[in-house]
This record gives sequence, C-alpha cells and structure tokens, in this order.
Amino acid sequence: MKYNPKQLYQRLWRYSKPYLPRVFLAMFASIVVSGVDVATAKLVKPFVDDVLMAADRGLANLVPIIVIGLAVCKGGGRYIQEYFIKTAGQMVVQDIRNDLYRHSMNLSMGYFSRSSTGNVMSRILNDVGALQRSAADVMVDGLRESFTLMGLTFVAFQSDWRLATIAFLVMPVSIVPASVIGRRIKENTRRGQRTMGTLTRVLQESLAGIKVIKAFGSEDRECQRFRTENKRFYHFIRKVLKYDSAATPVIEILSSFGIGAVLWYGIRRVSDGAMTQGDLSAFIAALFMMYAPMKRLTKVSNTIQRSLGAAERVFELMDEVPEIADQPDAIQAPRAVGNIVFEHVGFSYGDEPVLHDLNLSIRAGEIAALVGPSGGGKSTVIGLLNRFYDPQQGAIHIDGYDIRQLTQDSLKQSMALVDQETFLFNDTVWNNIRYGRPEASDSEVEEAARQAYADEFVRAMPDGYETVIGDRGVRLSGGQRQRICIARAILRDAPILLLDEATSALDTESEATVQKALVNLMNNRTTIVVAHRLSTVMHADKIVVLEGGRIREIGRHQDLLSGDGLYRRLYEMQFADRD
Repeated sequence: MKYNPKQLYQRLWRYSKPYLPRVFLAMFASIVVSGVDVATAKLVKPFVDDVLMAADRGLANLVPIIVIGLAVCKGGGRYIQEYFIKTAGQMVVQDIRNDLYRHSMNLSMGYFSRSSTGNVMSRILNDVGALQRSAADVMVDGLRESFTLMGLTFVAFQSDWRLATIAFLVMPVSIVPASVIGRRIKENTRRGQRTMGTLTRVLQESLAGIKVIKAFGSEDRECQRFRTENKRFYHFIRKVLKYDSAATPVIEILSSFGIGAVLWYGIRRVSDGAMTQGDLSAFIAALFMMYAPMKRLTKVSNTIQRSLGAAERVFELMDEVPEIADQPDAIQAPRAVGNIVFEHVGFSYGDEPVLHDLNLSIRAGEIAALVGPSGGGKSTVIGLLNRFYDPQQGAIHIDGYDIRQLTQDSLKQSMALVDQETFLFNDTVWNNIRYGRPEASDSEVEEAARQAYADEFVRAMPDGYETVIGDRGVRLSGGQRQRICIARAILRDAPILLLDEATSALDTESEATVQKALVNLMNNRTTIVVAHRLSTVMHADKIVVLEGGRIREIGRHQDLLSGDGLYRRLYEMQFADRD
C-alpha cells in the first residue's frame, strides 16, 4: 500500500498531540538558542566598528561578560530543547510501537499463515526503531535550525537587503537536487527495510530451528543464506548513504556561488563608502551562520525521507484489517453449557477446499473424537470452533448462539485448547500454568498440576514452581511440557475442551501418564478430540470419521468396528501387528 507524505504526517501528528506541552516548551527553548545566534551575528558590527576600529576600552571590557552570558543562555536553552523534544519523540514512537504490537496481536490467524513471523517482528522492531532513531534528529535539529535560519535571514535582510537578495538567489536552485535526493533516499530506505524483514525472518527461523540445523549439519548453508540477505540489505543502504552523503556537498557548491557574489558586491560597496567594514563583517557572519542551518536542514530532510520509508511499512501493518472481528452488536455470552452444532459448514484455505457441507451435533458433556486420514479437515474443525477462521458457508452454534454473533472474549472464555505443538513461555512454572487465569491462587495452580500429574516432577526441580523453564519449555521433556499444558487447561476450567493431537509426539510411557491427566481434564466437559491413534479415542461417546473434508461415518467404537467402513480399515492398519 502506498501512502503520500501528507497522510503519514497527519498520522504522526495525531500521535504527537498528547505531548504538545513538551514540544511547546522545546520550541520556546529553541527560540532562545536561535536568539543567541542572531544576537551573535548582530554584535559583529559593533565589535568590529566600535571595539576593534574605534578602540573603545569600556566596550572591550564587556566582551568576556557578553560571551559568557550568551554561552550560558545558549547552553541552558539547548539542554531544555533537546531533553524535552527528544523525550516527546521517544514517547510518540513508544505509543506507535505499543499500538502496532496490540494490533498485530488482534490480527487473525489467516494473516499469520500468509506472513512470516520475521517480517512482523522486523516492522515492530526495525521499522519502528528507524522511526525512533530519526525522531530525535528530526525534532531537535529541525526545530532549532528552522528558528535559527529564520532569525539569521531577518538579520541579513535588515543589514542589507541587496546583499541578502544576492545570497538567496541560489536557494531556489538548491531545492531541485535536494528534492531528487530525498525521493531516492525514501525509496531505497523502504526497500532496505523490506530486506531487513527478510533478514529478520532468516534469523528467526535459524534460531527456532537450531536443532534441525545442527542435526543436518547445515550451519554453513544457513550462514551463506544469512550473508546473502545481509548483502542485499547493504545494497539498498549503500544507496541511501550515497545520496545522503551527496546532499551537503551539493548545498556547499551551490552556496559558494552566493557567497562569492556577496563578497564581490560587498567589497565594492565598502570601497565606495556605501557600508562600513562592520556592516560587511556582520552580514558575512550572518550569511555563514545561515548556510550552516541550511545544510543541517538538508540532512534533516533526508532523515525525514528515511523515516517516511519506515513509517509506510509501520502503518501498512497497522492498517491490516483483521478478518475476525466482533460485530457491532456482538453478544457477551454467559458461560457455555457446551452444546455444539455445525450446520452445513464449508471452508477453504484460499482456493484449496478443506471442509464440505459439514453437519455435526455434539451434546453438552459428550466426548467427540475426530479421526481419519491426514488432510481430512480435523484440525480445521478445531480452528473454526476457536474462531481462528470463519467458515465461508454455513454456521457454528454454541448453546444456540452463532459464534460469529458472540464477542471473541466471551467465546474464548468458554474454551481451553491443548495443541499438538506444546508452547510454553520462558517464564516460571507458576506463570505458565496460570496463563489462562492470571488471578488464580498458588493453591489452585498446585491442584491443577496434581490433576495433570505434573506436581511431582515440578517439585523435583531445583526451584520447584519458581523454575524458569526456558524458551518453549526447552528444559522439560515432551511429556512434561504436555502435562504443564494440560494443567494450564485444567486451571482455566472452561466448559469446552479442544484436544488437537495432544499425545501424538509422546512415547508410550509418557502417553499413558498424559492420558490419565486428560481423563481428569475431560471430566464434565464437552470435549472434541483430534487423534490419529485410535487407541486414545475408543471410549469416546461419538467418533466422527473425516476424509476429504466430508464426514464418512459417525458412531461409537464398537458400532464402527462392526461395520465395513473407513474406521475399520484404519483400525486394522494400526492394530495389524498386534493381531
């Protein structure tokens, strides 16, 4: 999505509004700093004419006092200006980062299935970081140098409007190269930030998959992939640096024409007696002091272009519309009883159909198992019930409510999920178990752990429940991680339980322990179990056999086994060795 600069400025302005008092205070301090520069330029004339040429000793004695006084005023003003404008800029960027993170958390699962995690991380960290680094430079230098330039311009025209006009003839000419350079910097910054997103993705994938990389001995290949993306990033940043480095020399060369013309005309006027040496010295001092902020403002302009390139990517993510959102009149549903109905549900990932006209009814307290070949749509049923996605056809009802009419918060409060991919946070056991109920007491956490058969191994850890278990629970075994997840679901105490291949990655001993924990978890709850191992679902109240996104059979274990359908063939394949 392309944004014009006006749109970006307006959005950044909205974020700046809460901090306008700081900005106004910084503006006042900037006026003080600029006033000192203007005063310095104004004092050149009396210094030359009265102190040096007329040898006025009384004025000469005042020179050190004036110099120190101006330095104190400028130093104090500069401190106030930089501190308040920099903190205002950092708070603006902090608000943008917080809003961007909150918005990304509210995006639908469909977005994350289409976008890499590294790209999202790069926008939140690198792109906002680019704004953060630029905010201070732009707001500090831009404010101060603008006031200084205006003040010195006034001094120049007041001293001699003819010389000032000659000096300013080069300014319109300098706008053209500055504009071209700015556009190039913005475009290459945007491309560079996009490449940084790819680089962040490579880094994230490498660290997340370090075990696979080491197992296959592919460290060199991954390093080469990282070097390639890093070189691409340098390619764009080199162009940014090239154009940025050209800005000051271009301004200096163009300025030299104005300075040369001023000196030539000014010397002639002094020779003709039309102006004093002090007048010319004051004007030249103001002119040189004026060109300095012009050069710095050119740098500020380039920094703004870099910021706009990063801001485009930031607001592009912020403007991503969540596919799943509460309706304006969404209902805050009470705690669910647990009656679930799928009515003519159809769903596809893009052009790939997954479910076709699915009709299924599950009564409160029932255990329903979803089985069948891979790719049949079992996990998709779990995802639709969780509202990770919405069905393209049909509807899903809980206790008579279409789940699209419920607030997402009230829907999620009625569900607990134990996934095949056990995810634990790099935090204590306490906080991982109480993640679904942060307000739970320690005794409630311990009771949930006991029911999940996790209390014993947790207490055996060096710090017990205070133990930090590492990224994704890396310090625990697979069975231990799964039992912590089950304890988390038990503590949540939701009326609807979703188990998606909760024991698929476990060995026989761990599976037996986890199964005992799951029995406690499923007690008095509506439970939907996705499983490939039929031994884990034999006692389900209802077994739903899915193939190709369609229901092939529904019944209890013995009823399906006595028939001649898909379930019996799956059962015979899994238990052929035992027979």
